[in-house]
Formats: sequence, C-alpha cells, structure tokens
Amino acid sequence: MQPEAIPPDERAALERLITHALGETHQAQHVADDFLLAWWNAASCGGFDLSDLWSVDDAIAADMVTVFGFLAGGKHAYPDELGYEQQFVAILDAWRPECGN
Repeated sequence: MQPEAIPPDERAALERLITHALGETHQAQHVADDFLLAWWNAASCGGFDLSDLWSVDDAIAADMVTVFGFLAGGKHAYPDELGYEQQFVAILDAWRPECGN
C-alpha cells in the first residue's frame, strides 16, 4: 500500500505529524517518540500514553486522532508499508536511535 492509497484527510494528518516529529520542540517529542514510533514498533520503542494528547496543541491532537482512526478502520499497515519508511527512519534516528531500524 502506498501513500496515495490512504484517504487524503488521513494522509494529510500523517504527513503533518511527520513534519512535527522531525522538529525540535517538546511537542515534536510527543508526536515522534510517543505516538508515531509506538505505531512503527511498540515492542522496541514503547507504547503510547493517551494522556500525551494533553501535551500537544489541539490541532496536533486532532491529527493523532485522525491517524489513530485510520489505523482502527481496518487498515492493518505499518508506516513503512504505506511508503513512509524513509521518514520514520529519520524520526527514529532523531528521537530513539537506541531502538535501531
């Protein structure tokens, strides 16, 4: 499955989250380390604490909810299977290099 297979609203939310995750803010850490990397490999990178939604702006939280809804909607795919491997490797390298890729 490639990025174009993701509905436009969900793809846009994911891509905004990826952009945030590659930033250097406290919110970026919650997006990258706590949310996106938990999707990619929760066993190695840890899980997502729902209260982390309280640590990001409303728009970022809404994007997280949108991506979560996409995943809950029967789209059983990891980000690399959706064509986002390169971006997730960059997020991993920036925030959790000890997890390896």
